[in-house]
Amino acid sequence: MTIYVNIMPNLTGPLVVALLYDGLCTFEFGIVAEIFGLSRPEMGPTWYRFASCAVDEGPMRAHGGFVILADAGSELIQQADIVIVPGWKGADVPVPDTLCRQLRAAYDRGARLASICSGAFVLAATGLLSGGTATTHWRYADKLRVRYPDLTVDDASLYRSHNRIYTSAGSAAGIDLMIEIVRQDFGATAANSVARRLVMPAHRMGGQAQFLERPVPHRDGLEISPLLENVRANLATNWSVERMAGACRMSVRTFLRRFSEATGQTPGDWLVAERVNEAKRLLCLGQTSMEVVALTSGFGSSHTLRHHFRKRLGISPSEYRSRFISEQSRVN
Repeated sequence: MTIYVNIMPNLTGPLVVALLYDGLCTFEFGIVAEIFGLSRPEMGPTWYRFASCAVDEGPMRAHGGFVILADAGSELIQQADIVIVPGWKGADVPVPDTLCRQLRAAYDRGARLASICSGAFVLAATGLLSGGTATTHWRYADKLRVRYPDLTVDDASLYRSHNRIYTSAGSAAGIDLMIEIVRQDFGATAANSVARRLVMPAHRMGGQAQFLERPVPHRDGLEISPLLENVRANLATNWSVERMAGACRMSVRTFLRRFSEATGQTPGDWLVAERVNEAKRLLCLGQTSMEVVALTSGFGSSHTLRHHFRKRLGISPSEYRSRFISEQSRVN
């Protein structure tokens, strides 16, 4: 088959290839096309090239009742710098061996792989996520755990990375991940520009646990949600479980149960995640010292900040700052 080689010849940036399949998740594909395929002359000639490739033969349908036509066949994966799986046909639909081989070959030659929502099942099927951590929509998390027991499934995060493989939660979390990829490649200024055009924040705080079907419970007219907002506004405070329980006028035992029902996390895990998110925000400002970041976000010391940052994100705070701030000069 002929490989599609003349893709957006006026651009020289990374080639992003989105997979098309019968039963395509239209919104997920639209996210990828909007971020990587939209004309952005303000970004210069090194901006992304974008194309789609078909992994199924014959006419392919998309959600919404229309037929789709790809730029090329799956052989285009051989040329891609980034391959994105915009959802999948279903959590129980097998992934073709041919596609798994193509994705493994792409990864072996240096390409990055990414998925949105149920697309994580495709990347997991390649075996490349074995021993790593991935996320998917919280509704599919248990199925992913059962099917791939050698994979740690994080159903609280909006997106996760494992080496050069990225997974994201539900559909909207795909936007967060795609903007994150832009930030890695072209810096914070470019990511902010793309987000502004989408009329959304460049980075959403929190994780997908906030979207679970678990309403914040009421207890004698008091809710846990005011506590959460108070903690977020005062992360440098020493928030022990006893202190949080007291603020809600609950016993520790009742508070722990209510907190888990409301957030899907323990108070400790939730608090660390909030502090890491605040540290990320401060680091992106570029000028704040590491000790001030640690104190303001509630970690107390730069050593503790580094420990939790690396445990959660796989990189150090200084690496995070360098990756997302120092490369802004690439956008020209």
